[in-house]
Amino acid sequence: MIADEASMAQMMVAAQKGDRAVYRALLAEVQLWLERYFRKRVAPAQLDDLVQEVLLAVHNKRATWDPKRAFYPWLAAIARYRWIDHLRKVYRSAEDELGDHDAAEDSEEEAVMARMSLERLFVHLPEKQVEAIELVKIEGLSIAEASQRSGQSESLVKVNIHRGLKKLSALVEKAD
Repeated sequence: MIADEASMAQMMVAAQKGDRAVYRALLAEVQLWLERYFRKRVAPAQLDDLVQEVLLAVHNKRATWDPKRAFYPWLAAIARYRWIDHLRKVYRSAEDELGDHDAAEDSEEEAVMARMSLERLFVHLPEKQVEAIELVKIEGLSIAEASQRSGQSESLVKVNIHRGLKKLSALVEKAD
């Protein structure tokens, strides 16, 4: 049975003061709570690993718990953040497994046509906006790198990208 809020708070206070036996009991209760919390959120094969990750996080963060505050919301916040990190890892690895085996091959003709379309749209923008968009959005440079290469400040690069894309969007919508 999972302990109530007051019991958990008392155990955590004793654990923070160094009572090892109470700390073990607290971790056992936390483990039960986490297993219930994650049971419907993750695959059964991933449950134990995630619970262990959160138990380690609770151990590392135990000094941050304030006895004036409720225990379970503090625990739930840690569990939620670890769950989100877990989901990111799972989705990232799932994307890696998919690969691009069935992806259509890029043809140079399509790239040339796309570039020509961009050039026609870029005529309607100021030169600095075009430069910022090309450096960051097309070449993939960071804002800092684009700032160095173009001689514009980082904030100006951001503003030029925003304004340029806004104008391009309006031009495309107008054409439809």
